Amino acid sequence: MSPALTAARLSLSLRRARGLCAARRMELESSAMENGAGPRGDERPPAAGDYTVAEGRATIVFPSANEVFYNPVQEFNRDLTCAVITEFARTQLGAKGIQIEVPGEKDLQKVVVDLPEQEEEKVDPKEDESLAVGEPPRTAAVAVGEICEEGLRVLEGLAASGLRSIRFAREVPGLRSVVANDASARAVELIRDNVKFNGVAHLVEPSHADARMLMYRHLKASERFDVIDLDPYGSPALFLDAAVQAVSEGGLLCITCTDMAVLAGNSGETCYSKYGAMALKSRACHEMALRIVLHSLDLHANRYQRFVVPLLSVSADFYVRVFVRVCSGQAKVKASASKQALVFQCVGCGTFHLQRLGKATADASGRVKFSAACGPPVTPECEHCGQRHQLGGPMWAEPIHDLDFVSRVLEAVSANPSRFRTSQRIQGMLSVITEELPDVPLYYTLDQLSSTIHCNTPRLLQLRSALLHAGFRVSLSHACKNAVKTDAPASALWDIMRCWEKECPVKRDRLSESSPAFRILSVEPRLQANFTIREDANPSSRQRGLKRFQANPEANWGPRPRARPGGKAASRDAEERRRLMQNKRKEPEDPAQRAARLKAFPCKRFKEGTCQRGDQCCYSHSLAAPADAALAENAETLSQTCPGPGAAAGPGVD
Repeated sequence: MSPALTAARLSLSLRRARGLCAARRMELESSAMENGAGPRGDERPPAAGDYTVAEGRATIVFPSANEVFYNPVQEFNRDLTCAVITEFARTQLGAKGIQIEVPGEKDLQKVVVDLPEQEEEKVDPKEDESLAVGEPPRTAAVAVGEICEEGLRVLEGLAASGLRSIRFAREVPGLRSVVANDASARAVELIRDNVKFNGVAHLVEPSHADARMLMYRHLKASERFDVIDLDPYGSPALFLDAAVQAVSEGGLLCITCTDMAVLAGNSGETCYSKYGAMALKSRACHEMALRIVLHSLDLHANRYQRFVVPLLSVSADFYVRVFVRVCSGQAKVKASASKQALVFQCVGCGTFHLQRLGKATADASGRVKFSAACGPPVTPECEHCGQRHQLGGPMWAEPIHDLDFVSRVLEAVSANPSRFRTSQRIQGMLSVITEELPDVPLYYTLDQLSSTIHCNTPRLLQLRSALLHAGFRVSLSHACKNAVKTDAPASALWDIMRCWEKECPVKRDRLSESSPAFRILSVEPRLQANFTIREDANPSSRQRGLKRFQANPEANWGPRPRARPGGKAASRDAEERRRLMQNKRKEPEDPAQRAARLKAFPCKRFKEGTCQRGDQCCYSHSLAAPADAALAENAETLSQTCPGPGAAAGPGVD
């Protein structure tokens, strides 16, 4: 078949696909207008007291009260999600011969052949459908806002205002439908209004249901969602069981966890009850949080003969965000135990060791046999400082990123930086991720290593150069600015720190003989470190000055209070409480005013004859009774907690 005929058929297929998409969209828009959902521009303007938020290509109308949750700090989260889903759609639809058109991207080279209408009609449709093997497949281009019949079905289980779903409809091509669900009736009303206001009623379907029950109703293979996005207030543990079942084969799960206090080790028993793992307090707590979430997802999926494949795992600001694919396969599920590991962490020097839960061995024929792992990898006492070990986990011990997928997302964002307002941070974050060592779980930090032996902190490039000179690999981590991720054993790392201490000596006479610093420094290093700066010690992202770790985005930033139907007053009370708890912008009290205020309270111990402070007491020794019982109780509390300026502790003072 001639190239000209092939190009003609390709051009005809593209025109037919565009015609079908346009016709389908016009049909749905006309139907939406009959139901009261006209296109954008025909809607009423926002009412008085409402305010609008423009993010990406979406504009959201909010009520004045804090009735629907919205956090502007998570714009980076939403931008990154749009970028990931776009690349996922490009991969999934590309396998079906469907090409997506992203706004701002350069148009791909297309074969343009100008044929008269009569020649186009001469092309036989039957012959066009049965192309010979080896010829290029037919492709159809899908733009943003068009319904793709073979596209992705997206579910946002906890949509709140619907901003994320509307952004999907207006920024991500190749979608079949988007379900914006929320359990709050007020939130669903707001979603419905915003969907109409943005003119995406043909793509976004508001839903009022419990997210778990909605996902459980879509367990049938033909009804599953290709993408499920869960961004709850706090922990997503309640939704994981339904999510791993309701996502399609090879589908994408996007999970956010904002309960970082639990995942970072402040409440290990709570972390176990939610995620089935014990979190440890360590400098690597943010990466460990990511790995605990991945372990929990894989554990939920294994119950249904499914497993997860991490694409991208990010720790940013006050939350962690994971993007994983969910696949099925009994043989692959058997390997899940060998992908999990326990963590033995020394309470003295912070050295950690990993112990796999399972072991996978292959024989000469290539057959894999699974068995229990042998351990533990440590002695009862730490070999470096003699302290005991804490046991954490299990956690995911395999790579937490698909570097090929991350590189494609990075390339797409770098080629089209005007698409997102946080493009610079996305480029910096993904660049650091591509530089991370994929097969090295967890990391140490510069301040942790130096504070353990009470020495000056070396420069980052000096420590990285010493590790490279010793023949080890080293990288940064996106989860921590001062991270040192290396495949060097802990003994080699402490040898390097011993050599550094010789250049910056520590006063040994001030160290306790039982302290970790004394025991570590009492051993002579076997490895002689070389701290000469190497060129390859400075990573590329650092050399280019990329925005890898963003500064505070706004005042009092962080997790916002839970949405409530109390209106503006409840929101103001919460903001005031947060400001006072943070103790920011609080002017110190004048000592003279404080002394005068405390003198207004009678001294209860003076009345009992037990106050021995005399004139130095900050409270009144007058025999006048307090005018109010509550004032007396307050005085008693203050006498126990605030001795006042110049007060001397005596025998009668607690």
